[in-house]
Amino acid sequence: MTPLLPVAFLLLLCLSGSPPAAATAGDPTPTPTPWPPQFHAKLVMDFHGNLSVADLWYDWPGGRNLHITRYQLAADAPFYDNEWNNGTSFFYTPSRRACRSAAVGVGILRPDWLSPGAVYLGRQDADGFDCHVWAKADFITYYEDVNTKRPVKWVFYTGRIAYVMSFEVGAVLEDAAWQAPEYCFTKDGGIAETAGEHHDDSFVPRSSL
Repeated sequence: MTPLLPVAFLLLLCLSGSPPAAATAGDPTPTPTPWPPQFHAKLVMDFHGNLSVADLWYDWPGGRNLHITRYQLAADAPFYDNEWNNGTSFFYTPSRRACRSAAVGVGILRPDWLSPGAVYLGRQDADGFDCHVWAKADFITYYEDVNTKRPVKWVFYTGRIAYVMSFEVGAVLEDAAWQAPEYCFTKDGGIAETAGEHHDDSFVPRSSL
């Protein structure tokens, strides 16, 4: 199988705003808060001025991660990125019955995917939120609210920025919504390689991080 449903939801450089504040001498270096095992986040995505909104469903116990993205004024919304812990992903657009898949070889992000390996950059104001900031693997910069410990923003090295609008801990999507549509598979059980317009679906790092 290939990426459509598995991973990737996300998030890296292109940092904006004031530089991170230096930590006070003697203060312990904070560690990133692990993601809850299940959550639903609403994201506003900005990719070099191209805007979209996305629902991110993360289900670690179920071994699955789903992004449902609606591009600004797109007639064929929504676009699904359905990722699984077995390394399979499905990408499909129901309005066009278009689907492709990919076997990426790694599963979804672990709840503690930022640790170890994340480099602490200090505290920084992010759109009015006082945040701890980490960078990891020259791929992503991650902003976490100092008080609530919830993610505020992710910046990817590609320039894609994800703004977290809501973060519902423990929210679960019904099982039926995770099923890739039948046109993603051939009659003999293989994967249908249906051509479709290109989408940048790499805004969430995989568990290889």
